[in-house]
Amino acid sequence: MNKKIYGLCAGILASATMAAQEQQTDSIQVQQLDEVVVSDSRFQLKRANSGKTVIKITAKELERSQGKSIAQLINSKSGLEIGGSRGRNGEILGVFGRGGRGRQVLVVIDGVQVTDPSSFSSEYDLRLLDLANIETIEIIKGAASTLYGPNAATAVINITTKKSSKRKIAGNFKSTVGTNQTSDDQNYNASSFDNSAQVSGSIGNFSYLAGVSNSYSNGISSITTPENQEDDFERFTTDVKLSYRFSKNFDITVYGNYTDLETSFDDAFAFADTDFEFLSEQQRVGLTANYNYTSGSVHLNTAFTDYESESVSAFPSTFAAKNYIADVYNKYNFNGNFYTILGLNVINNTAEFGDSEEFTIVDPYANVVYVSSFGLNVNAGARLNNHSEYGSNFVYNINPSFTFELEDGYFKILTSYATSYITPSLTQLFGDFGANPDLEPEDNTTYEGGLEFNKTGKVRASVLYFNRSEENLITFDENFVSVNSDSTIDAQGAEIEVDWTIVSDLNFGVNYTFTERKGDNAIRIPRHKINAALNYALSDRTELALNYAFNGERPDTDFGTFTDMDLPSFSLVDFYISHEIMPKKVKLFLNATNIFNAEFVEVIGFNTRGRNINLGINISL
Repeated sequence: MNKKIYGLCAGILASATMAAQEQQTDSIQVQQLDEVVVSDSRFQLKRANSGKTVIKITAKELERSQGKSIAQLINSKSGLEIGGSRGRNGEILGVFGRGGRGRQVLVVIDGVQVTDPSSFSSEYDLRLLDLANIETIEIIKGAASTLYGPNAATAVINITTKKSSKRKIAGNFKSTVGTNQTSDDQNYNASSFDNSAQVSGSIGNFSYLAGVSNSYSNGISSITTPENQEDDFERFTTDVKLSYRFSKNFDITVYGNYTDLETSFDDAFAFADTDFEFLSEQQRVGLTANYNYTSGSVHLNTAFTDYESESVSAFPSTFAAKNYIADVYNKYNFNGNFYTILGLNVINNTAEFGDSEEFTIVDPYANVVYVSSFGLNVNAGARLNNHSEYGSNFVYNINPSFTFELEDGYFKILTSYATSYITPSLTQLFGDFGANPDLEPEDNTTYEGGLEFNKTGKVRASVLYFNRSEENLITFDENFVSVNSDSTIDAQGAEIEVDWTIVSDLNFGVNYTFTERKGDNAIRIPRHKINAALNYALSDRTELALNYAFNGERPDTDFGTFTDMDLPSFSLVDFYISHEIMPKKVKLFLNATNIFNAEFVEVIGFNTRGRNINLGINISL
């Protein structure tokens, strides 16, 4: 590891902690006293009683990210790297969690796992998501397969969509226009447009929400060629959500989503500008139901999603898939100390490859959280994975932690050990390219341990070590056929996070990640990564934010020559300012990214964004 970087982060951690101890309490402490996390247990537990360092992206942070994509926002968090997020809008995104690959990161939307069975690894396409419809995001880092099932081996991105207003009718309208340019073509043309409108309300026991959003951009070529022919990206999304509360103990919500995505791309193998296109449609309908009773509750989350996509290229192809998921579970609290979950998760994936192929997963699972009166907390669970192709497999986790109560905060020691089980996708088993029906599932085991210090309302600092082992990794042989590798992948690293409220109107956050992956070429995974953010409320109506990102050297493969090379490190600085010209009603904002116009390479042969500026307005009625 780089001793200088470790020294820098250790110094930040120590100075933040000591400075916070010198400060007096204020009103912010009251606001954050009962800060809760949900994702790692599905219960609203105080962070002090959680055995994980869960990242929570609040509605306030989402507001400061207007003009950015969800991939850019998640990329600023420790332990995660999303390749392609700094390039042209519409590029294929590679999600790497703690040195893992995309199929090991699970996306959950409103309690339902979302996967595309027609994609190579059943990954969910983050390009389908628009920040305009998102309320909050919680990110669990590390294995969480016992609660969330297959693919939750390195991280879970748990997304909650916007809720209905408590008023009879309310509206929110956003519009953003900006540039979309590389560092060597600073033309400042208006080339990026984002618009959204949302109407919601509550009338008695009935609540409703309807929203529409559209994003369009051009101005950047997908690959770096002398022609630099512009490639367009467009996404159109509609959302509807209807809820009814039959009594104080029982409510039902039904919802629907339609997303249409069109993006141009180039021939990455011949490195030539082309008129290739990728067209994708997602249609999702779902239902959630909640029934509360004394000391417990029953929950049902279910959704059906239909995916259709087409690649118009030198190798034209169409993809069609359907995904049905139902998750029903009972939560019960014994005496305020034991929080238990018993559940059943059913997944059915279907994809078309000339013939229709499908598999079904039926998983009973159980989880218990013990919160003692003397500081010991234990989160433990087990799941029996019953797969129609692979039979039964058992996964489990144990996550003990111990909290030392301080006068106005706590100090926590945490550790965990978990197993994960990742079955091959339908495409890997039966698809049109490189399929192998004899593939075996991948096995992961993960250990982590760390420390967390929290001085309520002032500072939260944590340091964490993780180590993960992957067996039966699915890769390609020399004939581009999917096979299980004989090699064992070992990934380890460390994460440091500090969130420091310096004064009531000034907040500083920084995170550092060291990642080391052994067993393959570990392409596009930086060994060292730093993100920092400084947020300042200039007044009740004006807010400023300054963000810094550093990505260290990382290997990448030149697929023109099939040789690996190290990409140079780079640093980026972003700036955000907003001002309410009518309090709580009309807000103007400016988001400037890569303000020093740094030139860098994220993926060999592909363009990246230089300095860009977005101007927008947010109207709430």
